[in-house]
Amino acid sequence: MFILRKIYCRTVQAVFKAALPFLPYRKPKILPSVANIADVCKENNINRVLIVTDKGIRRLGLTDFLEKALEESGISYWIYSRTVANPTIWNVEEARRMYLQHNAQAIIAFGGGSPMDCAKVAGARVVKPRQSVRQMRGILKIHKRLPLLIAVPTTAGTGSETTLAAVITNSEKRHKYPINDFSLIPRYAALDYHETLGLPPDLTATTGMDALTHAVEAYIGRSTTRETRKMAEEAVRLIRRYLKAAYDDGQNKKARKSMLQASYYAGAAFAKSYVGYVHAVAHSLGGQYKIPHGLANAVTLPIVLRLYGPACEKKLARLARKSGVVDKRLKDHAASQRFIQWIQELNDSMGIPRNFPKIRRKDIPIMARHADKEGNPLYPVPVLMNRRQLERIYLILKGE
Repeated sequence: MFILRKIYCRTVQAVFKAALPFLPYRKPKILPSVANIADVCKENNINRVLIVTDKGIRRLGLTDFLEKALEESGISYWIYSRTVANPTIWNVEEARRMYLQHNAQAIIAFGGGSPMDCAKVAGARVVKPRQSVRQMRGILKIHKRLPLLIAVPTTAGTGSETTLAAVITNSEKRHKYPINDFSLIPRYAALDYHETLGLPPDLTATTGMDALTHAVEAYIGRSTTRETRKMAEEAVRLIRRYLKAAYDDGQNKKARKSMLQASYYAGAAFAKSYVGYVHAVAHSLGGQYKIPHGLANAVTLPIVLRLYGPACEKKLARLARKSGVVDKRLKDHAASQRFIQWIQELNDSMGIPRNFPKIRRKDIPIMARHADKEGNPLYPVPVLMNRRQLERIYLILKGE
């Protein structure tokens, strides 16, 4: 990367880090059960809500308890369940139309990261009708309070219930892009582990690795704080102890509850300290090939960590020791290498592939351009990369 561009990127990152204490970050109010949502609606004089979810959630009947609680409290509700794995602009606009059609007063995002992202941006479009989804792309483009937004995570991984981010896909151009604004942070989050019981093993694996990616990228970046480091360490500690247990037994209540906590901690960590090139690459893979975000993160994480090399060695070693992955006496180089090895072994143990042979060489320059645009100058990565260097990641992901 050219020296002037490096200076520009690091300057932008330094400014954002310096501004962290003054930015209006907030955490959602935690609800221990889905049953509490009806009470929250009544306290806020809300009697008409839109539930944003997906067909899989509806098919499993996971919203049944919520629907019953709303009915018993006299709260009318409508359900938008057509959200796809990588939510599109079309999903956002359709959910928005349903909200306006029924004069809804609040939005309940029910599911994984996709329904939450769709719900967030649909709420943004409700309050900013003259601003297109594309115009919201980037940082702080909304500047307006959303309708009451309540998040109910059914996977333990995205952390979207605590973040200011949403990622939307332009399906026509096969491109995903993030939208970041403090108004997108949900007002309430119902961390009810009952909603995650029985989650299929493959989703347990990839969403859990998504949470791990959030924690690791937040930890090794250059915008960490004492608070975000502590949350990332706790997230990795819980993931190390409980992810495989949740994968092996979907009804393990202790594991499910702990993974939901890990996801929340990891989400809170990266909400302030940001992510890195793993996410930028994963978003491009999702846009181009519709690869689920958690899966893309899981496969990409160990590859990018190896490419960072000595630049993240000290921080990775500290994270490995703090989370219990390695012995506290192990030196930095050995500890960091063992940490990356542990990630790869965890992937392997849950049947996550090591590469994506479906990647086409002709698509790599396009995806690298998108990753470069997303990651630079904002993401405070250990090593700055240009498009050509990012292309190497895709070649390794392809298996070459």
